[in-house]
Amino acid sequence: MAAIQTTGLTKRFGDVVAVRDLNLQVNEGEVFGFLGPNGCGKSTTINMLMDYIRPTDGTATVLGYDAQNETQAIHERIGILPDATDLYGRLSGRKHIQFAIDSKGTNEDADEILERVGLSADDASRSAGGYSKGMRQRLVLGMALVGDPDLLILDEPSSGLDPHGVREMRQIIQREADRGTAVFFSSHILSQVEAVCDRVAIMNKGQLVTVDTIDGLRDAVGTGATMVLTVDTVPNVELTSVEGVSDMSIDGNEIHVTYSDASSKAKVINAVEQAGATVADIRTKESSLEDLFEAYTTGSQGQRIESEAQA
Repeated sequence: MAAIQTTGLTKRFGDVVAVRDLNLQVNEGEVFGFLGPNGCGKSTTINMLMDYIRPTDGTATVLGYDAQNETQAIHERIGILPDATDLYGRLSGRKHIQFAIDSKGTNEDADEILERVGLSADDASRSAGGYSKGMRQRLVLGMALVGDPDLLILDEPSSGLDPHGVREMRQIIQREADRGTAVFFSSHILSQVEAVCDRVAIMNKGQLVTVDTIDGLRDAVGTGATMVLTVDTVPNVELTSVEGVSDMSIDGNEIHVTYSDASSKAKVINAVEQAGATVADIRTKESSLEDLFEAYTTGSQGQRIESEAQA
């Protein structure tokens, strides 16, 4: 059974198509990143999964339940951190968590959940109206964790968090995944997505443009990896003739080589040394998720997909 399954899911607002013909599957127990520029349809998709809005066409299931006809069963088994949440300003953090516990009918310890999301005993006793945005995010995440959900849906979970908070959020997501919870989340912090996700989906202009692992995206885009050789003298050698090497450039005493085959690295080093240079240092860098995101949304891949959709 898939944690999330959509078939032809579509949402129109008048003449605007917010989500078009979305076919997506998120597996049980996986951490799935849902990415795209602002206005690409991510939040609209989440709202349809939660039955906050109804699709114009298509279907969606969550944990095997129909997203529009079995909403209560879904909400009993999931936790959600929406992009914007209103808290009760006069209630303490602890009372918010206790309210969630009482609503789900569990016997959990509110303080234990607060500790899991990084809120201290002093924080827990304070009124939520005085919380910072980052503290509010932690509190709402704590409420989402009540009941040991089978699926977490997190819409921009790191919004308002400082770098330390972002790191803690990533650790929380990984711990929940290790417990067998499926995690479906959108985020603008691509380094966080890259660090924890098993697979990612990229949306652009309401359409799903790709779903794959990070390594799979690299292979599909062909961005490969970059190796930087620091040399004592720059030799007169054309490294693009080496099999698997697509580009090279010189920057001072550094040679930058882009390659798609790991076996090319040794061949490049041998070619440089045979040309009379001494290699003092070697650094490698794989294409980041930021590079891949740009390729799929504004680069050649994005343009190709948009042209196919218009054809």
